[in-house]
Amino acid sequence: MGRHEPISSEARRVAPGRLYTESKIEASPQDFCFLFLHPGRFPLSLSVRVLALGLGCVVPFAACSSAFAADVTAKQQELAQGLDAIFNKHAYGAKNVQLAWLNGGDEYTILEPAADGKGVDIVAYDTASGKRRVLVAAAKLVPSGQSAPLAIEDYAWSADKQKLLIFTNSKKVWRANTRGDYWVYGVNTGKLTKLGGDVPESTLMFATFSPDSTRVAWVRENNLYVEELATGKITQLTTDGSKDIINGTSDWVSEEELKLRNCFRWSPDSKAIAYWQFDQSGVGEYTLINDTAAEYPQLMQYKYPQPGTTNSAVRAGVVSADGGSTTWVKLDGDPRNHYIAQMEWAGNSSQVMIEYLNRLQNDAKILLAEAKSGEVKPFFEDTDKAWVDDSPLDPIGDQTGEGETHPADLLWLSERDGWRHAYRVDRATGKARLVTPFEGDLMSNESIQAGSNTFYFTASPGDSTRLYLYRSKLDGTGAPERVTPAEDKGTNLYDIAPNGKWAVHRYSRFNHPMRVEIVSLPDHKLVRTLVDNEELAKKVEPLIGEEDGKNPDTEFFQVKVANGVTLDGYMIRPPDFDPKKKYPVLVNVYGEPAGALVRDAWGGNNRLFHELIARQGYLVMSFDNQGTPALKGREWRRCIYGAVGVLSSAQQTQAITELARERSYIDTSRMAIWGWSGGGSNTLNVMFRYPGVFSTGIAVAPVADESHYDSIYQERYMGLPDENKQGYHDGSPINFAAGLQGNLLVIHGSGDDNVHFQGTELLINKLVAMGKPFDFMDYPNRTHSISEGPGTSFHIYSLIARYLETHVPAGGR
Repeated sequence: MGRHEPISSEARRVAPGRLYTESKIEASPQDFCFLFLHPGRFPLSLSVRVLALGLGCVVPFAACSSAFAADVTAKQQELAQGLDAIFNKHAYGAKNVQLAWLNGGDEYTILEPAADGKGVDIVAYDTASGKRRVLVAAAKLVPSGQSAPLAIEDYAWSADKQKLLIFTNSKKVWRANTRGDYWVYGVNTGKLTKLGGDVPESTLMFATFSPDSTRVAWVRENNLYVEELATGKITQLTTDGSKDIINGTSDWVSEEELKLRNCFRWSPDSKAIAYWQFDQSGVGEYTLINDTAAEYPQLMQYKYPQPGTTNSAVRAGVVSADGGSTTWVKLDGDPRNHYIAQMEWAGNSSQVMIEYLNRLQNDAKILLAEAKSGEVKPFFEDTDKAWVDDSPLDPIGDQTGEGETHPADLLWLSERDGWRHAYRVDRATGKARLVTPFEGDLMSNESIQAGSNTFYFTASPGDSTRLYLYRSKLDGTGAPERVTPAEDKGTNLYDIAPNGKWAVHRYSRFNHPMRVEIVSLPDHKLVRTLVDNEELAKKVEPLIGEEDGKNPDTEFFQVKVANGVTLDGYMIRPPDFDPKKKYPVLVNVYGEPAGALVRDAWGGNNRLFHELIARQGYLVMSFDNQGTPALKGREWRRCIYGAVGVLSSAQQTQAITELARERSYIDTSRMAIWGWSGGGSNTLNVMFRYPGVFSTGIAVAPVADESHYDSIYQERYMGLPDENKQGYHDGSPINFAAGLQGNLLVIHGSGDDNVHFQGTELLINKLVAMGKPFDFMDYPNRTHSISEGPGTSFHIYSLIARYLETHVPAGGR
């Protein structure tokens, strides 16, 4: 989606009759730790001047040493030290590898530290034998006049393998570092050249080699350019780029929801470029206020369409790589009420293939457009009463002849038969044939091997908490065959080589970090291990209790809710768990179409945070309700259409109630729920709509009012506000705030460009007007991740832990 993701000594607690608190503190780390563990109490050694002390004073703390006050328990020490290790010291980071296939997969390249410690070498390995050779040494990547080699953030090879494109010195654009400097290194010449000519640093985006390896196209300040590598000549292909006219990249909402960033495509013959253009004029402008960057507040404004409001007008064009006028594709309908969700060249240099999606996102038309004239003809159409999911435009069986690639069939993922299946769409007739005949959902398309009539995909029939590799025949005959070995029970991810002979296999479990290895296909035999993460596994073993692949403190289970529906769940129990006692509960919720939590996969810091909470004496668990993207069929995922937030909050409540009935060790008087983004929204909905079930809720960056989130996400699952007024009302937590009972903490970053601070402010006004006590924490100028700035992640997770301990006391009784 959409919505998924050191503090000052100031904190706000909003409740009738309570004061805003501002404290100035001088204390040792031990004193701060004492305050964290015992809010409201002060050790004798602490010198404090309180200007205005309310009941909700929140005080920051530093890293805690082992010298605690006498009444600080060992478990509390473990929590404080564990949070410090995870979020300040970053002690539990998993290793990974940045790998690129070379020569179709016969070789691969990775980055390795140079022998002299200066920069990294690009090293090639023979996939079969493991023979190593340094392809490009770091010493060759030192720009003239500089002493250090380029810091490689990403790289790409030209088709002729004689040129290397390096991305470095990047800057963040919204969610990703997509703006930076690009350099080209000539393997034969040894020449290192910076692209873009005399332009300010870090201003180029999405530099891409032409298929014939002679030129590079890139975007700068919303215009598209082409640079000849032999001469350095730069040709500006578009000239109308501005604040509102965007060429070759996308507007905010299309990047966030349609994953459109690099919005141009070279033709196979390198003579033309197809590109997107967005016209943002008329789109509502949102203003973010930064109160902390300077003496006076600074404003940042950008276009952000909310549900039912004006979208950008989008169109597609084809322009010669030598410059000249653009031929615009002749698309029907209002360009502000359609999306160009995808565009690729149609296996040749004369046509482009476009996915043209209507505003409700329930009708995806695949069109073929003539590059020279812009004329369009329909090819294929996929519809759904709710919404159509993304499917890549994947060609099957391209044939090359006389320098031109002829049209191919299309592989398309659709839920038309009730499952997410793959279909082969005939290029001549537009008819679709089922390729994956089995009772189950695909998760993703991994590789098409037309030469061997093979299609690789990931799925997990009958068990949506795990993921495995399967293969099927492209002609649709025979049943799909599982490729992942039975012993790799968990989550298996793949990066298959273009030739289909090899794959990078990434494997993890809920209690074990990711292993990265090369395997051969289709036999899935281990070739070599690239990263085993055994050092990390041994480090976390004492924390999570994993031993020999087993962990008695964790469990995956199922629980029944209303109408015979069964939800998946997981539970983490305290190490000293005694089923004869009753324990408090913390439920972590997401519950929206953009993600699922109950996965047998390593969860990194989030997994370790929940383990620390469990070790304090809590049962930590999650449930995936209907409407989440579990591999359980179309109806499971689509049944929430038009009413996001309604069924999810009901089923989360039903799940914990039923589980407590089944398991006597759950203390229903001590239950808390927490979530981030859509999970924050569901936390609010549960607390407001089902008061008394959970005594405490913690909502981070929630969408309080669905009419104030972005148009693409909200309309996809809810329709248009004017056509579904009741649905928007019923799904928005703010409309049920009167039901709040118990303790509620709302957390938001004031610089959140995704889920705006505005929604939380509207909720605060509503709760204040109704006289409802609650707690609130504002992280100044932080985005949706609330991670920017020293100590921020440590602080927010410590705040959550402290709030839980204060209102839902730990331990079995």
